[in-house]
Amino acid sequence: MMTKKIFFSLLASVFFFISNSAYSHQPILAINDVHSREMPYEIEKPEISKAIYSRLVGEPHIYRIISDKEFDFYAGLTKPKLDSCASVGRTFSLDVLDSNFQILETATGDNFEWWPWFEEFGRKWYWVGPELGQNFRSTKTYPTGTYYIRIQNESNIGNYVLAVGHIESFPIGVMARMLRDLPKINRIFWDNSNCAS
Repeated sequence: MMTKKIFFSLLASVFFFISNSAYSHQPILAINDVHSREMPYEIEKPEISKAIYSRLVGEPHIYRIISDKEFDFYAGLTKPKLDSCASVGRTFSLDVLDSNFQILETATGDNFEWWPWFEEFGRKWYWVGPELGQNFRSTKTYPTGTYYIRIQNESNIGNYVLAVGHIESFPIGVMARMLRDLPKINRIFWDNSNCAS
């Protein structure tokens, strides 16, 4: 009986999140996934909004988009804002690369003034960093092709969130994954984090 109450409470929270968040992204926990040049993390349906939670552990992370049609492009960086940390700490940058790994665009976190943002559904604070787009929305269209996104910082260490896409979409499978992953995300990125992460 108690399990059903918890499940329906979480399900109601997910529906509340979807209907009330101004910038809803599908949360994806990708902390244990490979993000290398040889095995990039695949971003499917690049226009669908996703928030990919991950951690640099010594090397840049590489994401790949393969699109057989032109698409609206958005990418931005955020990171957890921890109560015990007075400043933003480590910052992150992103590069968009073509199929030959040549830089097309860069959003540098070092020279960017990261600003605090409260996400109402999860009741969590974030530092919002640089973006390629504006206000979590796309401002450009990329032609058909293969693109890479590289996330890095000076030490290639730390927790970050890569936001991609701008179209909100929450099919039932995504909602089920959210119910599973949101508690893990909170635990890994806020409860067990420190100022150095």
